[in-house]
Amino acid sequence: MVNNSTAGTNDNIVLGTDDVSVTYGSFRALRDIHMDIKRREVTALIGPSGCGKSTLLRCFNRMNDLIPGATIGGSILFERYDLYGDDVDPTEIRSRIGMVFQRPNPFPKSIYDNVAFGLKINGYQGNYDEAIEKSLRQAALWDEVKDRLNTSALDLSGGQQQRLCIARTIAVEPEVVLMDEPASALDPIATLAIEELIRELKVNYTIVIVTHNMQQAARVSDDTAFLMVDDQRCGYLVEFAPTQQIFTNPTDDRTEAYITGRFS
Repeated sequence: MVNNSTAGTNDNIVLGTDDVSVTYGSFRALRDIHMDIKRREVTALIGPSGCGKSTLLRCFNRMNDLIPGATIGGSILFERYDLYGDDVDPTEIRSRIGMVFQRPNPFPKSIYDNVAFGLKINGYQGNYDEAIEKSLRQAALWDEVKDRLNTSALDLSGGQQQRLCIARTIAVEPEVVLMDEPASALDPIATLAIEELIRELKVNYTIVIVTHNMQQAARVSDDTAFLMVDDQRCGYLVEFAPTQQIFTNPTDDRTEAYITGRFS
């Protein structure tokens, strides 16, 4: 068991897991997860397919609640509060911990209305034009779309659509942004644009990213968690450390084998 959690004792920790496990019905998908997510840093989750990276990511904003039969064990603290406490509103959590998905998923609405959507849902009372411009600027998209805000978001390129989804997510000013392989469906140029955007966003946001791209994890993240699966296909945490250590001097032989491509 790897225990890396100091949640509740460190103001720099935004999310902390303690012995987290996830089951879907009778299938145990994830076990024994102990780790801390630091404030305004990028944490990468890496590992082979099926090791529970996306499952863990969904735990952080309670999206697993929406899956029938899903059960979460252990505890997750968000800003020192129990994320799964009886008095916690999952809808509020999802506004404070936003999610960007693997494939761009703009709504079939205008660019303007896409960004405004979360603001309306959350009862925003401020100036919409200013809030939308701010979000699009933060997502490095304003200059490309400022003259066509009322055109369909579906007319944008794939990379632009993904940046629009990021703008939509950050419009409500969450503390944490979760990204589930946000560049896997994009070409290399758009991928580099997303990576540069991630580096810029961490000035204001805590980011957790799932990626299968080792080079991407090395380029954008501050900390990296490596997960594997056991003989029952249950994911578990092998090593969690600063990214430089993971990629240059891992403490576990399994991490080194994965990083160097000796198994996948």
